[in-house]
Amino acid sequence: MYTNELIKKSGFMKKAVFFSFACLPLLFSGNVNAQKSFKGLENLFTVPKHYSAGFAASAPVIDGDVTDAVWANVPWTDDFTDIEGDRQPAPYYKTRCKLIWDKDYLYIAAVIKDPDVWAYVKNRDEIVFQDDDFEIFIDPLNTTHQYFELEVNAINTIWDLYLPRAYRNLGSGLTSWESGVRSAVKVQGTVNNPSDKDQGWTVELAIPYSKLNVKKTPAEGDFWRVNFSRVQWETTVNKGKYIKNKDAAGKNLPEHNWVWSPQGLIAMHYPERWGYLTFSSAADGAAQPAFQMPYAEKQRNYLWLVYYRQKEYEQKNGRYAPSLKELDIAPEFTVDGTTSALEMEAGNHQFYVSVKAAGQPVITINQEGLVQVLK
Repeated sequence: MYTNELIKKSGFMKKAVFFSFACLPLLFSGNVNAQKSFKGLENLFTVPKHYSAGFAASAPVIDGDVTDAVWANVPWTDDFTDIEGDRQPAPYYKTRCKLIWDKDYLYIAAVIKDPDVWAYVKNRDEIVFQDDDFEIFIDPLNTTHQYFELEVNAINTIWDLYLPRAYRNLGSGLTSWESGVRSAVKVQGTVNNPSDKDQGWTVELAIPYSKLNVKKTPAEGDFWRVNFSRVQWETTVNKGKYIKNKDAAGKNLPEHNWVWSPQGLIAMHYPERWGYLTFSSAADGAAQPAFQMPYAEKQRNYLWLVYYRQKEYEQKNGRYAPSLKELDIAPEFTVDGTTSALEMEAGNHQFYVSVKAAGQPVITINQEGLVQVLK
């Protein structure tokens, strides 16, 4: 089940992926000392994108037609970009989506432009990204654990996964989880027919909250961490079939990964890098409230700073650093005029970091990337 491609998508920590995105906005851009601490990790701290989903006046019919009246006034996301952001060229085909919600479901409509629509994976829970596909990632609890992935191709084959923790932390995807998703695809053209040119395909999905480990229906102002991805393979036609292009050694060339909110590295399974989906009680299509990054989210960046530095340190030394000083990270930092304190306990193979500020709940992270809010 876990092919080389799946391992590559999982994003095991490699120092080589830490490159600079100096041109992009950074969450710590106002603090010179912080900039020094984050040097070399800028790609992992660009500001994630945000989308506000309005409340559905009526539920869409899940038939793959995204031109239905229920979607007419719902804003689109930004067009998808490369998974690494501005470091790579912009995608050459357009992808975008829109979202609404009601008391039972999150609804997603997506448009995938493509002049050559193809899909060969037919069985549910096979590895759908072996085809061109559209992917959804949802972390309702914002812990980077117990999150969900759904993939769909142009013939509406679904692969849904529950991940107790990320692959980088030796987690595995559980295909026994059933998402309860309702989905439909509509192709603007033909499938698996290289003799013509297509416009692309559209997909609608209805994802029930009851399957997403949430205890209540979302409410005004709640947010989830989400991202959307499109896998696009380079192909040629051989005997009437689309065949993936190969390198000199006969291996498939790497696929393109185009996403809504740039990850900063070629790995989707960094949930802390996903965008913010907020739930608004305003009717779909109505003006949505502006998004203000919660202070706790800004604090979390310093927990992730420690996490990434500890992983680098472990790669080099075979153990975790015993102190923040060893990592060259200051025990205090100031964001928006408020000072927070970092504390770390660490052994050779474990660490536990907390961040505290007056009037704020304590937030923690451990060596498995589990983020918790202590109330």
